[in-house]
Amino acid sequence: MENNNQEIINCLIIGSGPAGYTAAIYASRANLHPVLYQGIQPGGQLTITTEVENYPGYPEGIQGPEMMVHFENQAKRMGADIRYGMATAVDFSTRPLKVQIDEEKWISAHSVIISTGAAAKLLGLPSEERLNGYGVSACAVCDGFFFKGKEVAIVGAGDTAAEEALYLSKLCTVVHMIVRKGEMRASKVMQERVLRTENIKVYWHSETNEILGEKKVEAVSIKNNQTNEQHTIPVSAFFVAIGHEPNSKIFKDWIDMDETGYINTIPGSSKTNIEGVFAAGDVQDKTYRQAVTAAGSGCMAALDAERYLGTKGLH
Repeated sequence: MENNNQEIINCLIIGSGPAGYTAAIYASRANLHPVLYQGIQPGGQLTITTEVENYPGYPEGIQGPEMMVHFENQAKRMGADIRYGMATAVDFSTRPLKVQIDEEKWISAHSVIISTGAAAKLLGLPSEERLNGYGVSACAVCDGFFFKGKEVAIVGAGDTAAEEALYLSKLCTVVHMIVRKGEMRASKVMQERVLRTENIKVYWHSETNEILGEKKVEAVSIKNNQTNEQHTIPVSAFFVAIGHEPNSKIFKDWIDMDETGYINTIPGSSKTNIEGVFAAGDVQDKTYRQAVTAAGSGCMAALDAERYLGTKGLH
């Protein structure tokens, strides 16, 4: 790891969704000369989203990938150094902080903003991947509106699934909710609300065989895992709500996290338990998970990093 020619960066941003790019915009304007590594999926989860209608400033809506190109171009125009590459390990035991890129080179940084995001857990069906963005979605709040007045299916049994089913019930004619066991994991209050909602139909002890449709979702095939009875339900969309997994594994030996891997930040800030390391976006937010909240927390992280570097005489 020792390298006398090692690059030392003032502000290193890991990840390139709305949080990372916003952090880069703010850090550039503050003359922190940020370097951003885009990671395995430049643009983050929005690059696998089609229409985005709920981000302010786009009255006609915008395609997710196009929106991320706008974010990237704005960060570049401000002077951010944006690079291809993925952080594969970190060593936060020394100053400056050390981050490994692509399992080969180590770079040093006076401050690090973690904005590596989260990935929706999927069922692993080939049809789910093929129809992702064509009726298959992992975010009812993002995409439910496109299926107003239609029948939809949702799979999941936790609070998120219950919340999303209730959200969809206000837009859609029928919400077919597929639950693997004979009970939900969701809190009692949420379960009661779901069961009281007339247009949510719950399928207990049920699993998804396949999502049907050539170019878009047309139906879902499910199986009762007690009776082996099969059903085909005509639907226009299939929402997966079985949880998200934060992209935080490489930080687990250093950074405080909750039991599911979301990074803990000091309330009201983006600060982690390690001085000079900040976290923004979905890697630390399991509640809202929206592009606009991720961007807001990216702004917070850049401002926190600027203040931190100022107190150290590094800015």
